[in-house]
Amino acid sequence: MNRTARILGLVLLGGALAGTLFAQRSRSSRRVAPEQSPPPAWPIDPQFKADVFTFVRIQYDSSVTWFGRPKWAIDYQDADLNLSSRLQQLTSMKVDPSGRVLQLTDPALFDYPFIYIVEPGDLYFSDEEVKALRRYLLSGGFLMVDDFWGEREWENFYLEMKRVFPEREPQELRLDHPIFHCVFDLKEKPQIPNVGLGTQSQIPGHPYYGITWERPDARTPHFKALFDDRGRMMAIICHNTDLGDGWEREGENELYFREFSEKKAYPLGINILFYAMTH
Repeated sequence: MNRTARILGLVLLGGALAGTLFAQRSRSSRRVAPEQSPPPAWPIDPQFKADVFTFVRIQYDSSVTWFGRPKWAIDYQDADLNLSSRLQQLTSMKVDPSGRVLQLTDPALFDYPFIYIVEPGDLYFSDEEVKALRRYLLSGGFLMVDDFWGEREWENFYLEMKRVFPEREPQELRLDHPIFHCVFDLKEKPQIPNVGLGTQSQIPGHPYYGITWERPDARTPHFKALFDDRGRMMAIICHNTDLGDGWEREGENELYFREFSEKKAYPLGINILFYAMTH
């Protein structure tokens, strides 16, 4: 992994974004209107192809699907495209516009410093994937886990990660941890619901006004981390919240964009990237 390129890119990111507001909605979501332009793309300099930031989504096996769709693909591809587009648009980072989908056993995994797993509440790892993920994280890679809710889904994911690191326990991050403040200064641990509930939660008088948890046993958002022996954060686990929907659905509803995408999903996502690639 090209750590020098990682650090340089994110130093530029910090300078470019500190104090910046998202004043313009992305046009990369394909769900808003038929006449809307396709997701933006930009050329990558072939000489520096290995040094751009690439959003890598992990394809995994799951015991259930989501309305026939594999759970690893939830929010795909718009979440990946929109986050990549925002990073290219609003920072000095050079970003791959398309991202990649990889399995943990793909040798190319070690070419990328950041990977993303969504909806892990029903995932299961093969023995080969357990070994690959352990090696990847101990070699300097970083994992972001996102969008799973409630105690049952937590228990499943916890048990699978204990196969990867039986000797380590996830640690709850306090709000004063730098990951919540390194670029954007967050005042709370954000809970980001799906676009339907999120929009309803902002309408005074609506039965769901003020409710941002998707399940009764998921009222409190948790952000837990796994650390290596040197204290480096190897993984952040975002439980009872859904950053991916904040990226994917940003163009569907103005209220949802302003309250959840702009204020919470993008700021925390950028903070996580900045912290992961500079520590």
